[in-house]
Amino acid sequence: MVSSPTGTRHHQQVPGNAPVITTCETDETLAAASVVFEAYRRHYRQETDDPARTRRWLSRMVESGLLTVFTASMDAGAPPVGIATGHPVPASLSTGLTWQLRDLYVDPTARRRGVASALVVTVREAAREAGATRLSLVTETHNADALGLYEHLGFQPVEALRALSVDLPSAPVHGPDSSP
Repeated sequence: MVSSPTGTRHHQQVPGNAPVITTCETDETLAAASVVFEAYRRHYRQETDDPARTRRWLSRMVESGLLTVFTASMDAGAPPVGIATGHPVPASLSTGLTWQLRDLYVDPTARRRGVASALVVTVREAAREAGATRLSLVTETHNADALGLYEHLGFQPVEALRALSVDLPSAPVHGPDSSP
């Protein structure tokens, strides 16, 4: 790991043509991250007509400690072609900490060049440095490429658990003339 003069950490997996990974902590790196994050959102057919909103959201998530954002570029100084986010999760039973790999996206033009692997390895190392005892993720069951990558990197299915969720309605806005 190499630190830049701005304090942003740059990771490089192996010498040569390996992607350059940046931990996004500055306005400049988060601005670059928001461009590839917008592409990720478009990939999942999300409305992406407000890049400034995406940048503000990423900045808030990083500043609050809710997410750590990493980007991958093919060369130092080149625009990012991939993004990964991770975050800590309290491990109540062990009174410890785990991490979750939350988002992973690589531009289609940069796939099959080690970008996704480098990003996942970087998130795993960040989790380890933070004291986490496990790195988990959730992905679609039909995403064979992602599942193959994750299994190649040592992830194993958790057969005894089932993911469940519920959509929550937007919280009502309470004004001065209404009661909570």
